[in-house]
Amino acid sequence: MTAATHSTLFPRVPGTADAVLEGLDPEQREVATALHGPVCVLAGAGTGKTRAITHRIAYGVRAGILQPSSVLAVTFTNRAAGEMRGRLRQLGAQGVQARTFHSAALRQLQYFWPKAVGGSMPRLVDRKIQLVADAAAACKLRLDRGELRDVTAEIEWSKVTQTVPADYAYAAAKAGRESPRDQAEIAHVYAAYEDLKRDRAVIDFEDVLLLTVAVLQDRHDIADQVRSQYQHFVVDEYQDVSPLQQRLLELWLGDRDSLCVVGDASQTIYSFTGATPDHLLDFRARHPRATVVKLIRDYRSTPQVVHLANGLLTQAHGRAAEHRLELVSQRGPGPEPVYSEYTDEPAEAEGAARRIRELIDAGVPASEIAVLFRTNSQSETYEQALADAGVPYQLRGAERFFDRPEVRKAGVALRGAARFGGNDALLDDVVDLPSQVRAVLSGEGWTSTPPVGSGAVRERWESLAALVNLAHDFSAARPGATLGDFVAELDERAGAQHAPTVQGVTLASLHAAKGLEWDAVFLVGIAEGMVPITYARTDEQIEEERRLLYVGVTRARERLHLSWALSRAPGGRANRRPSRFLDGLRPGTAAVAGRSATGAGGGIERGAAARGPAVPRRAQRTVARCRVCGRTLTDAGEMKLMRCEDCPSDMDEGLYERLREWRAVQAERSGQPDFCVFTDRTLMAIAEARPEDPAGLSRIPGVRARKLQRYGADVLAICAGQEIGADGGRD
Repeated sequence: MTAATHSTLFPRVPGTADAVLEGLDPEQREVATALHGPVCVLAGAGTGKTRAITHRIAYGVRAGILQPSSVLAVTFTNRAAGEMRGRLRQLGAQGVQARTFHSAALRQLQYFWPKAVGGSMPRLVDRKIQLVADAAAACKLRLDRGELRDVTAEIEWSKVTQTVPADYAYAAAKAGRESPRDQAEIAHVYAAYEDLKRDRAVIDFEDVLLLTVAVLQDRHDIADQVRSQYQHFVVDEYQDVSPLQQRLLELWLGDRDSLCVVGDASQTIYSFTGATPDHLLDFRARHPRATVVKLIRDYRSTPQVVHLANGLLTQAHGRAAEHRLELVSQRGPGPEPVYSEYTDEPAEAEGAARRIRELIDAGVPASEIAVLFRTNSQSETYEQALADAGVPYQLRGAERFFDRPEVRKAGVALRGAARFGGNDALLDDVVDLPSQVRAVLSGEGWTSTPPVGSGAVRERWESLAALVNLAHDFSAARPGATLGDFVAELDERAGAQHAPTVQGVTLASLHAAKGLEWDAVFLVGIAEGMVPITYARTDEQIEEERRLLYVGVTRARERLHLSWALSRAPGGRANRRPSRFLDGLRPGTAAVAGRSATGAGGGIERGAAARGPAVPRRAQRTVARCRVCGRTLTDAGEMKLMRCEDCPSDMDEGLYERLREWRAVQAERSGQPDFCVFTDRTLMAIAEARPEDPAGLSRIPGVRARKLQRYGADVLAICAGQEIGADGGRD
């Protein structure tokens, strides 16, 4: 059963402990009833692992074997913890703590700080990058934004692997890490960063774990108090545990073995943060009497998708590959995966947007479609393509649903209406719950039809529409429910961060998509240099890139589209080739030498803008470099300008303002936000390049074929100094 199904059906609480086990398959039932001693669940993608472990906890609670307050379930994201709390609530297991490692540790640290240290606990900083910048400045080092991010990541890795500044160079070399700067410099910045934190009385998120570990190690009385509170532990996504998190788990456990871990080594995709599957793979060695259960029945994906996923792992190497799980689809057949090749990235984005528009027109909800890419810098191209096609979208990793201002305001309005009941004139003659919710939210900006275009107005409407849809589902599951009941449901969901489904195509990186699923998934940019990413050079790094693609494939329930572009920009050199991971899996290709072909089937097509005959292609993708200083560009906005943000601009200011005025007229005429015509970055790039013909204009990122055809003549006329009349004519 999918997460979307759980979030909308509001199942009734099972009447007995045995009723909790109903609907579980034999392996899931084995997990649910294994309540004593260490348990290791090896769970493949889509096999219902969250279902199995939540039913396990609920069964133990309902059978009287586990006390709810004595159970601590730990996972890695607030979303996953919120979903787990929501499911446990639906199963009648309220009171169980389901938290992230950091959340659980922070709660304990805040509680025990006065006793263990005394005084007030230092302030927790949300973002450490400014502190790292200050530390670098103290070391007389100037780091650009990219280097700051990379050095910050190195500091985070050092802390979760419990590496002190003096040992950084040795530890990084031993781990095979490619440091972004000289290792001695990074160690120096790391030490300065720690000094700055002490001087400013602040701590970071890694310190939360380190300090909790220190308190539990040094104060046996506090450790005993924590262990008396929590008797039973469940750890989800155990393949992503870092050495520091493992140490904290060991201190929580003490000499007990009441532990259940769940994971899949083939979904290890966070090694760069210090995560390692070794704790999962070595579990039986540490716990020889452990119960081990394998979940391989895939309820999520069709046999066609599962076949491709299995094929990817068949070609894998390394320790994780030796423990791969061969999934068996439990669903009926579906369409074969589709492979598409395009001449350039804008054409690839247009092709994906066109197919998505067709799916939505055919009845597939936008919320059941996702576009997944390797790096966040790829997002902008797809945002523009979807906006051009009139497709609503949401960016994964944005503000949490219940923290959005419009959702908070809607909650206040609904709560007020529920409190006043029949005395609210707005609700006169409105009987059923969905109509009441629609009536209240109409005062907050909700309408029966969505606003035109995209942007902030559309995003607010989507949030309110999600509440309206939730009211329909809630009323259908609980006939006779009142507005007060619905408000109580929203409060419980907000506490659990159990958000309703928001209508809109999801745009997300492959890493951010972990743990999610959709009916249709578009995996874009599946080319050498992107998947695997250029900087993945060692065998271990290449295999992690393969696992990342595996995670992307297994997000799809029914439809799977994989695509790549031969060049980055229109008119660019076609020197890219499809990812090596697809060799032997897509039609017309042979397996990598020395490995068996598993023929995944599926169709390959050329995009509408794709080249005809195949051309020789190099394995490395084109590197975008600043046209002023020559530095490699990674930021999407800088790549659009083809220069660093800080490098001097030769932009024609007058031309830029004339383009902005023209854009405002076009946007008003089409009823869309300005950026749907051209973004500010694209206008800046045009004002810097001052193109003289369509070929020159088409070489500017952001000016795709459709926009060139629609706006090209006007833009070129403005660049040539001609005036554009209100009717679009040129003087």
